[in-house]
Amino acid sequence: MRLITRQKLSQFWETHKDAEDALKAWCKETEHAQWKTPSDIKARYGTADFLKNNRVVFNIKGNRYRLIVQIHYNTQVVYIRFAGTHKEYERINAEKI
Repeated sequence: MRLITRQKLSQFWETHKDAEDALKAWCKETEHAQWKTPSDIKARYGTADFLKNNRVVFNIKGNRYRLIVQIHYNTQVVYIRFAGTHKEYERINAEKI
């Protein structure tokens, strides 16, 4: 998979240093993944939540943080839409961000 707007993640871990290793590990795994369907993601990330428009919510660092991505399975592209704390996640519309 190819990650787009990875800079959002690096900006996030600049202020949340404890998320850096977990997000870097997620990036590395995602770049080597070849997800074709949501079930491919669910097999590896059992706690992932699936939303409309191919959006996926990942729990990061024991559910302390949330990561929302939009996946284009046909082109193998993952767009980073949001990285934030659980509290920040509760204040957004995950289907529209």
